[in-house]
Amino acid sequence: MNDVSFKINEIEKLENGNNYQIIVEIPFEYGFVDNLDFIIEKGNKTMVFPLKHLRNIDNKAYFETNVYLETSAIYHYYFKYKINNQIKYIKKENLLKDLIKKDEMYKMSVNFETPNWAKGKVMYHIFVDRFNRSHDVKLFSMPRRTIYNSFSDEMKIGPDKNNIWNADFYGGNLKGIEEKLDYIKSLGVEIIYLSPIVYSQSNHRYDTSDYEQVDPYAGSNQDLKDLCDKAHEKGMKIVLDAVFNHTGNDSKYFNEYNTFNTIGAFQSDDSPYASFYKQQVSDNKTTFDYWWGMTNLPVCDANSNEWKNYILGVGGIIDQWFKLGIDGLRLDVADELTDEFIEGIRVAVKRNKEDGLILGEVWKNPMRMQRGYIDSGKCLDTVMNYSLIDALIRYFKYNDITKLANILKDIKREYPTDTINTLMNFTSTHDISRAINIFSAYDFNEFDEWAWNLKNNNLDYCQNYKLTKEQYEYGKNIYKAYVFTLTFLPGILSIFYGDEVGVEGIGNLANRKPYPWNKQDMDLLNYFKYIGNIRKQEPFLQEADLNILDINQDYFMFERYNNNESTLVTINRTPDEKEFILPREYKGKSKTYTLNNSKSGYLSPYGGVAIKK
Repeated sequence: MNDVSFKINEIEKLENGNNYQIIVEIPFEYGFVDNLDFIIEKGNKTMVFPLKHLRNIDNKAYFETNVYLETSAIYHYYFKYKINNQIKYIKKENLLKDLIKKDEMYKMSVNFETPNWAKGKVMYHIFVDRFNRSHDVKLFSMPRRTIYNSFSDEMKIGPDKNNIWNADFYGGNLKGIEEKLDYIKSLGVEIIYLSPIVYSQSNHRYDTSDYEQVDPYAGSNQDLKDLCDKAHEKGMKIVLDAVFNHTGNDSKYFNEYNTFNTIGAFQSDDSPYASFYKQQVSDNKTTFDYWWGMTNLPVCDANSNEWKNYILGVGGIIDQWFKLGIDGLRLDVADELTDEFIEGIRVAVKRNKEDGLILGEVWKNPMRMQRGYIDSGKCLDTVMNYSLIDALIRYFKYNDITKLANILKDIKREYPTDTINTLMNFTSTHDISRAINIFSAYDFNEFDEWAWNLKNNNLDYCQNYKLTKEQYEYGKNIYKAYVFTLTFLPGILSIFYGDEVGVEGIGNLANRKPYPWNKQDMDLLNYFKYIGNIRKQEPFLQEADLNILDINQDYFMFERYNNNESTLVTINRTPDEKEFILPREYKGKSKTYTLNNSKSGYLSPYGGVAIKK
């Protein structure tokens, strides 16, 4: 008996939505169809579109309707029909007969797609000041900054003698990154994500002084253009960190310290930049909003036309950056920007590059935040996948099966497919402890909101924390299993610089150590090269579906598949050997990727195996 089938044909692509033709084919042998509906669910809203009988051909009845759908990143849909007085469904999964849940529905997007070049690729996340300083550059003295002589100098964390935070620089720069492009590419990397590089008052550069020029310690605007050109020649894209929620107080816009030859908003209400900032006037006194109360970070007014035009307008900051060759933006604290502002960012990005990437820093499920981050189809492409990373860490470290199962289910059900394929699945980031530390030590609060929250945030403690050799090797085994898992899950595999060679760091200041060019863990480095090569050899992983088969106290088993290819992945979270039942269709298959000499049906301690069918 032939199956019921359907087609959704795009008739007309419109600015605010699209027209579609829906056609369903039902074999005569199924019986007489009384009625047939195309049903769409969007949030709490259900839309029903009846289909009309169109014609009969080759023992099949054809039904059709035309629908208009507004732009949106995700719609859930299914078909319901009555045949021989019985209710039937056409849905992606047949989990339940009479109750339809989003797990069972198909998904579609209207006027929303993420760049193909970003799907399922390997990304290298660089904290620019700490990666590599080109040999032909000498740093000059600048106010309110201190300079380390070399990358081998011990890093200090906390305020300097003048009570200034994050004012210590190693001088990692864009030319230094350009010199290491072959090294980066050897990891299988196709996307380089740079922490902020514009002129700023700190080493992290999330406190902008001037959006229009690269920080002098990082290089020049020409250096950025040269880096983009060289990266493109080697098949790599450049994504730049964009900080539009706030600036620094030591900036040409705010100018609290009178550093710049401009009248800043701090100095006068008559400043050309006064409208850039959120401020209130009471008792003839102007007060500013500061990000999380930090008086070095005045908050910008996303509703200010002057501010929006400066950043988003034709010839504005985004246009200037893309003119230098970048390929996308990572939006810092995207959840604190307005939807309207992010929509303006999207317009500006797409004006420059139709396939420009917009990645947002949103820590929680973006589909549940009553915002248009992704759902509207007019804002972000994707987000940093903190919720999944937290769940994976808890699974490998604390055997938290439930959280991992729930998070994976939520992502698969609620996120648009293109967003899933571009989620930033990171080893670690500049905001959390290094992965090797998280898996090696028990200095973290298991029951806090995030798995990397420390029990002790004392600066001296973080400064002096060092893993023993035994701790390091213990954590490294778990870390490898964690990375093997990330390799085969949907999304971008993002490597925080130095995670591939065992850089340590507990807390979000000590985690920013300079890259140890003469002290790499070569075993770990070779492993990451192996991992990167897997992504290169298996391009079907870029957009393959995910099927979770088993998550238990011993191992995690899942499948990636499309119409032509599939791979079964099983990872051992324990220090013991484990056996697993190999599904019949994967028996006798010779193409495998392994960790710690695991094999079909057998997992070594903290081992893994991926079997290609």
